[in-house]
Amino acid sequence: MGKGKGSDEVLVVCSDRNMGTGIAMWDMETGDRIMHIPTCASPLHGLLCLRDQFLVASQVNKHGSVGGGAIFTWSLNKPQQPLRSYPLEAIGPLGCTKDGLFLAGGSPSGNVYLWEVAGGRLLKTWRAHSRCLKCLIFSNDDSLLISGSEDGVVCVWSMVSLLDTEDFGSSCSLLHYSSEHTSSVTGLLTTSGIANSTFISSSLDATCKAWDVFSGRLIQTQDYPLGITAIVTDPAEQLLFAGSMDGRIFVSVLDIGRLEDPLAVAGDEPVVLKGHNGSIMALTFSSVGLISASEDCTVCLWDVVSQVIIRSFNHQKGAVTNLVVIPRSLLHSASNHRRVSNQFRVSVLSKCPQPANSSNGILTLLHTCSSPKDHQASVDLRRTNSLNQQIFEMEQEQTPAAMQMKVETSIDHRTWARRMTNHVMEMNRHLQSRLLDLMQTRLLLATENDSPTTRKSKKLKIESPPLQQQEKISQPPS
Repeated sequence: MGKGKGSDEVLVVCSDRNMGTGIAMWDMETGDRIMHIPTCASPLHGLLCLRDQFLVASQVNKHGSVGGGAIFTWSLNKPQQPLRSYPLEAIGPLGCTKDGLFLAGGSPSGNVYLWEVAGGRLLKTWRAHSRCLKCLIFSNDDSLLISGSEDGVVCVWSMVSLLDTEDFGSSCSLLHYSSEHTSSVTGLLTTSGIANSTFISSSLDATCKAWDVFSGRLIQTQDYPLGITAIVTDPAEQLLFAGSMDGRIFVSVLDIGRLEDPLAVAGDEPVVLKGHNGSIMALTFSSVGLISASEDCTVCLWDVVSQVIIRSFNHQKGAVTNLVVIPRSLLHSASNHRRVSNQFRVSVLSKCPQPANSSNGILTLLHTCSSPKDHQASVDLRRTNSLNQQIFEMEQEQTPAAMQMKVETSIDHRTWARRMTNHVMEMNRHLQSRLLDLMQTRLLLATENDSPTTRKSKKLKIESPPLQQQEKISQPPS
């Protein structure tokens, strides 16, 4: 690659400081900023690339706000305003399936939201954790959703059960959970080894743990000298990189399953990469090497073999919370690289669950991904007649099936209305709790301001002017 030609990859970064900071895109080879997207402030694990065509980012809420959340979606190959969605509550971490068909978001209340991306329909929302959600990822085959929370609990959910519209609950969707971590979960990642059956979690309790994704069995624990804040594996999945609270990055051999004792420390003493002066916020890999972001407002590109920093990026507008590496070609015009018909459709994400037959007759037909070529095939969206039209036509023929379908449709609508009512009531209880907390805080402040000393001071200030006027009036004229 010639000098000044530029890299084939682009580094996408964002901060959570304020909405004006936006998203920055840097050339990996030259370090030059090639693009800026305004209006974005995303929390940890809140930015992702959807189907190599869109950037999706959850937005932070102001401290103490009781309003809903926001999720913005930008097209990578078409300069336009973001598609803005406003869920009922703030969304932190995001996760999407490999094919981009489903998007999951976790909230500070412990709720998880699952959307169908093409139609924007909220398929399900449920209370997944009792504390704030920190991480969300899907398994390599998209059959499982894995979540981690502030209290150290890790849960594995069945997507088959979650997508079952007949069962709006979540109890049967939970395959297993673990509370082995004693502090907040900070990272989740899946591995393709051992028949795609393992995943790794990191925590502020200074450990990384490897799990069997199907049974929930703890396979192995890696101990560190201090809390781990971010994790990533190299593309070959031979090394585990764990960023810590003091800016060090520990590198250890990934030998999951080779040790019989799950509490044993794997491999030799980990190699340590030193170059940051603050806690590691995010880690990712590019074709060049490891990329790390820190609270010290720097992003470093590492040569892992020589253990040195190749290039350093300064993000003066705040600590980077999210890192995404995308091919540079994705930023070019869609007409130059792919047909418009292959564009994946995204919609505004719904606030509340909707009945399966209320999407104006739009159905999403999924292809069976039997090969990589099929996996890349576009989603076939086709319009069908609405259910009401079908019932009307059957009524014209005076068939008993029409009455049966009408009864079933009525039951479906009543069931959906009951589910939506329960969901809204739960959200109202959550918002009322937050409002009561704010009111209690204000009352405490008011009580402190209404102390005897404060009242006496206010009384003197109020009475002083009248007393001065009386003295002035009582003085005889000169």
